[in-house]
Amino acid sequence: MASELHMPLLASLPCWNGTIVAEVLTGGITNVNYKVTDGDLSYVVRLGDDIPVHGVMRFNELAASKAAADIGLSPKVHHHQHGVLVIEFVEGQTLTEEHVQRQQTLERILPVIKTCHRDVRSKLRGPILTLWVFHVLRDYCQTLQEGGSAHLSKLTTMMSVAEKLEKAVGSIDLVFSHNDLLPANFIDAGEKIWLIDWDYAGFNSPLFDLGGLASNNGLSEGQEKWLLENYFELPLTEQLWHSYLAMKAASLQRETMWSMVSEIHSAIDFDFSSYTEENLERFQGSLQELGLSL
Repeated sequence: MASELHMPLLASLPCWNGTIVAEVLTGGITNVNYKVTDGDLSYVVRLGDDIPVHGVMRFNELAASKAAADIGLSPKVHHHQHGVLVIEFVEGQTLTEEHVQRQQTLERILPVIKTCHRDVRSKLRGPILTLWVFHVLRDYCQTLQEGGSAHLSKLTTMMSVAEKLEKAVGSIDLVFSHNDLLPANFIDAGEKIWLIDWDYAGFNSPLFDLGGLASNNGLSEGQEKWLLENYFELPLTEQLWHSYLAMKAASLQRETMWSMVSEIHSAIDFDFSSYTEENLERFQGSLQELGLSL
């Protein structure tokens, strides 16, 4: 059943045709999500205001969601208002790391990423954010200092590493990226794979999405090299591999510091402390590939 706290808001939305039935969708760590059934149709209602400490601005999420829906990459937007986004519910299997690690699934996901990077921008309207991970890391560092984080002793070393990673990434191409390729943001509906949740979308290097996909899903080195060669449709060079490893490490550092910030700022019921430790371990492993350490 839906939380009694949110039920009056859900029932008051002007987009329904009749009496609704709502149930909580678990697993979200940025928003509160509900599945709402209105007659024969079902929708996902995402509740959440702007989150400035994470760079989440709902005007940007809405623009990205609409553009992605226009090209058939994401479910259609049914309604929106301040703090509320209603999208069509799609039946399918929410992917896990184990699903993404299967080569046949990875081969279906890669065209989804390429479509995102290539085609969403043609449908975007209005101002759109850019996510440069190294700015995010510097901002997170200051947020953690101001908030008296339990991780203050790690910050000097982490930011020194971030500087080295930014230099290692070097020059970049700019595409429109999803920037949050967790396995749960892919839904396999059989005939297609949908990409959902555009909270962090914005212009970025394609290496960020590719590195994030690999690090969030535990891909093997062989799969990572396959991903790069088939994304760029060129033989893999040492320079590209080094830039990619640096960006992958940076994506893990961002996820780690995202969780550190969430420990002190998020009201979502989630074990952010354990999530921080999990990602810190992955981040340290990615640094070893570059001969770096914390």
